[in-house]
Amino acid sequence: MEIDTAAERHTPGAPGPLASFARFVLFGGGVGVASSAAVAGLAGLMPWAAANALITVASTALGTELHARFTFGTGHAGWRQHWQSAGSAAAAFAVTSAAVLVLHLVQPSAGALYEQVAYLGAAGLAGIGRFLVLRLFVFATSRTRTTARAMEPTPTRKAGPKVSLLLPVPAL
Repeated sequence: MEIDTAAERHTPGAPGPLASFARFVLFGGGVGVASSAAVAGLAGLMPWAAANALITVASTALGTELHARFTFGTGHAGWRQHWQSAGSAAAAFAVTSAAVLVLHLVQPSAGALYEQVAYLGAAGLAGIGRFLVLRLFVFATSRTRTTARAMEPTPTRKAGPKVSLLLPVPAL
């Protein structure tokens, strides 16, 4: 009897950073555009922030699963990845909500087109941040974590007294 584990489903040739980013844009952008339309549709039935929250939850679950399987090649996303991804999505929710709120403070009569521009612009910036969080922490493989650590500055050693272990050797 074989047991299917996440480790066994892991694709050994996980995509590199550029391929991952391209897939992130494709899948995340696709879900984002669909979410944008869904938020606009639901905003007619409920307050905009509530519509954004509802769509953010649904799109985060779908996006996390797509990113686990196709963007980062780690297989099915577990609960840990879903919760961590939800944390980054909560930050994106705050950014998109703030962008639309600021738009309405600056231009109270802004229509749906301007809301979409503000929303999608903020979502794009938040998406770049999410990509980095997902790649370096949530779906990081040991190779990705090693690369991330290699990018950190190394601590310098303080110079102290040096002891030489060289002994004089008589010449022959």
